[in-house]
Amino acid sequence: MGSPELLIVLDRGGGTPLQQQLGDRIAALVRAGRLRPGDALPASRELARQLDVSRTVVTRAYELLRAGGVITARQGSGTRVAPDAGQPARPQHALPAASLAPQPPRPTDGGDALWRPWEPPPAQRAADVIDFRHGTPALAEFPLARWRQSLHTAYGRAGAASLGYGPAEGSPALRTEIATLVRRSRALDAPADRIMVTSGATQAMDILVRMLVGPGDVVVIEDPSHTVLRQVFGCSGAHVVPVPVDEQGLRVDDIDARVRAHGHDPARVRLVYVTPSHQFPTGFILSGPRRRGLLRWAYDRGATVLEDDYHHEFTFTGERLPALAAERHRSTVAYVGSFSKTLFPALRIGYAVLPPHLVQPFLGIKWITDRLTPTVTQDALADFISTGAYARHISRMTRLYRGRRSRLLAALHDHFGAGVRVSGAAAGLHVLVTLTGARGVPEDRIAAAAATHGVRIHPASGYFVQDPPADPAFLMGYAALPAPRITRGVALLAGAVREAASG
Repeated sequence: MGSPELLIVLDRGGGTPLQQQLGDRIAALVRAGRLRPGDALPASRELARQLDVSRTVVTRAYELLRAGGVITARQGSGTRVAPDAGQPARPQHALPAASLAPQPPRPTDGGDALWRPWEPPPAQRAADVIDFRHGTPALAEFPLARWRQSLHTAYGRAGAASLGYGPAEGSPALRTEIATLVRRSRALDAPADRIMVTSGATQAMDILVRMLVGPGDVVVIEDPSHTVLRQVFGCSGAHVVPVPVDEQGLRVDDIDARVRAHGHDPARVRLVYVTPSHQFPTGFILSGPRRRGLLRWAYDRGATVLEDDYHHEFTFTGERLPALAAERHRSTVAYVGSFSKTLFPALRIGYAVLPPHLVQPFLGIKWITDRLTPTVTQDALADFISTGAYARHISRMTRLYRGRRSRLLAALHDHFGAGVRVSGAAAGLHVLVTLTGARGVPEDRIAAAAATHGVRIHPASGYFVQDPPADPAFLMGYAALPAPRITRGVALLAGAVREAASG
């Protein structure tokens, strides 16, 4: 079995020993129902790696929990929550016996000044080009042979019904596995019948916009943000208002003023889009006060927060917060996730975890626009997760990405020294690199010079609606690049920057 992820934060500056804290945290998870009788706990070595503590801390915590009857450990079955641990186990959320009744979709119309045509991907690049493209996982490391086993299992179990039109809400097996994943790793305890499987995260967001936003309404987005999302929101007929982010994430107190500055009434805000775990593209994490402020703001105004929790699986520090959708006023949050970065983009499987009042309207649009859901592939993914292959893959990729991230940061420091500023290194598959020592040199000139040296880098200023960076800045992905190519790529980039500055 793989090593499942747990959302645990230890107080390293407190007086309580770490093993006692860890034991108390796990016992609290059991009492809260986030760990349930029979649930597997991570192996001691893996949990020590996740928490960045010694293995002794974990083994002693497990010994305390076993002595207290909270967990059991048996050869061959690993460490699990004891059958009678904590409160009486809450019944597993059952899927509805019949399909959910769809509601008619809300009409929309298109057109907005922020809409821009999709930029096609570059032509096939030569193998020797070092491309720091962000958002691309280490596809060469994906365990294809193990994935084929899950596909074989799913097709072996498939009957005639599985080969027909699948339920619009997605495979029941996959929805159950997703419910377990978000409960354990994001503290988001939602029944499977509030989870909708989609064709990637973008489809989930598109459906939410169609459902919640109409012409004349206001959508608040982070600034900077991804251009694709600005296109999705801009096509809704709503007014899209960018609100700046800083080191604490979205500046919630600025929302009303920014909306008014664009000539709109804050009462017309229907949707607020945020990436709280790893803001795109800066990598900043939404702070606790901002999280609470945003949820209060949305609750008071009847707005919905769209939480895009991309990259949360790959975290390289001990600072981890639960999903916004797991906190107070959670009924205001629609949570969106995807397997595109954890597994591979061609899988095209994402999901939305919805408040109860949004489930049927969402399903109404999903049923009309995407009635044929490929449930056999979803069942294969459910098998991949349930057998532990997914947890093993995430653990392996986290170690790999941690090493590649460290190599990139070290290489940037070696070649640029105090002339570089990096944000977003705590999580995800990319960092935002600002070349403070190259002030006044245009980004496109640096990118063109780098291209002549066989390096492809991606300017960041296009992600800003207002107030682009004063210094040249670039998104640099590292996940798909082996460490030697990262080292060489940064060295070539440094030469290109000097060349661009002198030209």
